[in-house]
Amino acid sequence: MDISRQLKPSRWKYPIGVGLALVAGFLFWGLSRLKPAAPTVERGSVLIDMVKRGAIVFQVRGTGTLVPVDVRMITVQVSCKVERVLLLPGTPVTEESVIAELSSPELQQATVDALWQMRRAEADYEVDRLNQRATLDSTRASAREARATLLASERLRKEGLQSDLDVLRAQVRTEEVTGRLAAEEARAGLYESAGGKVAPARARLEQARALYAFKHEQVESLKVRAGMAGILQQVLAQVGQQLSSGASLAKVAKPMPLKAELRVSETQAKDILVGQPVDVDTRNGVVKGRVIRIDPAVQNGTVTVDASLLGELPKGARPDLSVEGIIELDRADDGLFVGRPVQAQAHGTISLFRLSPDGGEATRIPVKLGRGSVSTVEIVEGLKPGDLVVLSDTSAWDSADSIRLR
Repeated sequence: MDISRQLKPSRWKYPIGVGLALVAGFLFWGLSRLKPAAPTVERGSVLIDMVKRGAIVFQVRGTGTLVPVDVRMITVQVSCKVERVLLLPGTPVTEESVIAELSSPELQQATVDALWQMRRAEADYEVDRLNQRATLDSTRASAREARATLLASERLRKEGLQSDLDVLRAQVRTEEVTGRLAAEEARAGLYESAGGKVAPARARLEQARALYAFKHEQVESLKVRAGMAGILQQVLAQVGQQLSSGASLAKVAKPMPLKAELRVSETQAKDILVGQPVDVDTRNGVVKGRVIRIDPAVQNGTVTVDASLLGELPKGARPDLSVEGIIELDRADDGLFVGRPVQAQAHGTISLFRLSPDGGEATRIPVKLGRGSVSTVEIVEGLKPGDLVVLSDTSAWDSADSIRLR
C-alpha cells in the first residue's frame, strides 16, 4: 500500500523571489537614470571659430538702392484730362521740355471770365481817373474865379462901390474853394503815388489783373514742362486719364549726384548717428560715404538711413541700383570677441557648444554677449581667448548637453 508524502515548501523560495524583484527594480532605475548618448556630428558640417582678443569694429549692415539727390515731382495744378504724353521715362530733358499736354474746359472758361473782369476793371479805373481829373480841373477853375472875384470886390470897396459884406462873402467863397482844391489835389496825389494802389478802382483793377495772371499761369501749366535738366524717371499718367488737382504726373531727377538709401533693422538702428562712416558696396566697387539722415519712422521693421557718397562712383552706378552698406558705429581698442553665432542678439545670453581640448567633444555652456557687429560679437562672460565654439545653428540638438565631433 502506497502512502502519499506531502512535500514541505522550501524555505529559500520567497527570499529568492524578493531578491530577483529588487535586482530588476534597481536595474530599471539605473537604466532610467542613464543619459542618452551624445549625438555625433560631422565636423565639416558645422562652423567653428576661435575666441580672440583685440581691436573690435562695431558695424551694422543695411541693403537699399542708389537714389538721386535732386528730384522733382511734377503735379497738376487743376483737375484735368491727359491729352498727350510726349516723352517716355529715360529721356533726357531740359527745363522747357514738354512732357505731356493736358486739357481743362472749366479752366479755359474761368480764364476767359477773368480776362473780361480785368478789362471791365481797367475801364472802371480809367473812368474813375478821368472823373477825378475833371473834378480837380473844375475845382481849380472855381478857385481862380473866387480869387478874381475877391480882388475885384476889394478894389470896388476902395472906390466906395462895394460894401464890406460883399467883400466878406467873396473871402469866404475863396477860402471854401481853396480848401476843396487842396482836398482834390490830395486825392489826385493818392492816384499817382505808388501806382494809385490805394484808390478803390485801382485796387479792384490790380485784383482782376492778379486773378487773370493766375488763371493764365494755370492754362500754361496744362503744357507740363520738366522744370529742371535731368532724366525723366517716371510718367505716372496715361492718355485719357482724368487727374485731380495735386495728382502726381511725372518725376524728373538729375542723374548725379547720387546717395545711398539703406534699410536697417530697427533693433540695430538705435546706435546710428549722423556723420558715421559708411562703406557702400555697388557690386562693382566700394564707395566711402557718411550718414546724412536717419528717418524717424519705422516701416516694416526697418529704418531708412541716407548716406552721401564721397569720391568717384564705380562704372555702372546709376539710380535704383541695388547696394549694400556697412555703417561703422564704434571701435574698441581691446576686447574679447568671436564670430557672430546664428540667432545671437546683442547684449543677450546664448548657449554655445565649446569644444574640448582634444576637439572630439563639445559641451553646451551659457555665454553672455555684449555689443554686436556685422560678423562678430563681443563676449562679456563665459568664454576666454583661444576657446573654440560652434557658431552654426544647433537647434537640432537642443535636448543634448554635448555633441561628439568626428
